[in-house]
Amino acid sequence: MGIIINQSFKNLITTYFGFGIGAINTLFLFTYFLEQEYYGLVSFLLSAANLIWPFLAFGVNSTLIKFYTSYKTTEEKDRLFNLALLLPLGVAVIIGVLGMLFYDFLLQYFSDGNELVEPYIWMIFVIAVATAYFEIFFSWSKLYYKSVFGNFMKEVFHRFCISMLLLAVFFKWMDVSVFIYCIAGVFVFRSIAMAIYAFMLYMPEFSFKFPRNLVRVLKYTSLILIASSVAMVLLDLDKVMIEYYLPIENVAIYGIGIYIATVISVPQKAMHQITHPMTANLLNTKDREGLRDLYKRSSINLLIISGIIFILIIANLNQLYELIPEEYELSVWVVLLISLVKLYDNLLGNNNSILFNSDYYRLVLGIGVFLAILAFILNVIFIPNFGIEGAAMASFLAFFIYNSTKIFLVINKFKIHPFTNKTWTILLFIGILSAAFYFWEFPFHPILNIALKSVIICICYLLLAYKFNFSSDVNKLLDRYTGR
Repeated sequence: MGIIINQSFKNLITTYFGFGIGAINTLFLFTYFLEQEYYGLVSFLLSAANLIWPFLAFGVNSTLIKFYTSYKTTEEKDRLFNLALLLPLGVAVIIGVLGMLFYDFLLQYFSDGNELVEPYIWMIFVIAVATAYFEIFFSWSKLYYKSVFGNFMKEVFHRFCISMLLLAVFFKWMDVSVFIYCIAGVFVFRSIAMAIYAFMLYMPEFSFKFPRNLVRVLKYTSLILIASSVAMVLLDLDKVMIEYYLPIENVAIYGIGIYIATVISVPQKAMHQITHPMTANLLNTKDREGLRDLYKRSSINLLIISGIIFILIIANLNQLYELIPEEYELSVWVVLLISLVKLYDNLLGNNNSILFNSDYYRLVLGIGVFLAILAFILNVIFIPNFGIEGAAMASFLAFFIYNSTKIFLVINKFKIHPFTNKTWTILLFIGILSAAFYFWEFPFHPILNIALKSVIICICYLLLAYKFNFSSDVNKLLDRYTGR
């Protein structure tokens, strides 16, 4: 668990630094430097690209991790890398041609709703291609347990660049249209930098020869493509559908609430960078006991870390909304529902890695497709009737069913689960502290209020976690950084 804690902690710091920059962008720079409809436009373009890039990657980012350790010779591994480079390129060409053929249809579709989107439709494809290859090269680096640079590029680099671009807009060094084009350039540059780093770690011998058991690899890749697409649909479908049913500025309003809640998912993302390839190795070597231990420890550690973030968000939400323009405020229920989803995601530990690196990924695929359809139907029903709150309700129901099903599958197929007796104690403390501090406010400026409450919450939570020994890994980490 040492390498997991070490790299996860580094990734956690990097990711939170990136989310800090993103929070400044989302809550202040975008809201004060851009008009509301242009903020909504940027949110829509990035969400739409997130829906498309899994199709372009064609699942090879997951295929690399699953099959790499199963090949024993350098030649076979090189052939796997060649497949990872060529297959997405072919898919991108096909989708690009289809996009050109149906471009007039796309223009007509958006001219019937939000005309502001129309000139920038092509950027969705550019950002999606760049993101797809970035994820492939990031997976490439994970194979060598080198996730810190990739995590920095994924979480910090593009957000920092967007901050600089927003400042350029503020000082009138560029207009909004140039700003939007530059965002696409940032994603392209990030992909190129990740490619250079991956090739520095290992440069395969290029050829048009593909690995043995190609049919099995392609079958897995095709199914993982759908599974990854389902996951992205569940994440970004609500924002894309808000753009269809409501004025585009609502995408920006909803996006702020989503971003606030998404901070809870950072620990899972940080730990996933290293537990994903380790889980694949445990499955390939049939180390069932090691898998059980990793499952429980990843779940409890993620729950502890994400729990304190959940409390901080809920307790400080009202003060946070006092700091941003009134037109961006929304119901606390939106943030609460999405925050509960993210907390549940952390509770799963490395569940996704177990399922998607096993022979049972087909079951997850079928369930995921069903739930993506269900999420679409729920959004169609809820958004016209309840607006932004309806989108949050649809996402909460879809993810709750999806996550519960994945836990049941691992229990049923592997006879292991992520829960311990301490799991329920931690959840109880999270609920009590969230409710207690939500209604407790100091009569000070919102920033001072947030700072004081956050310090008190952190001290109380960490003392409880240490006293009740929620996790030996967390206690060791606290001992290390407190000099005990």
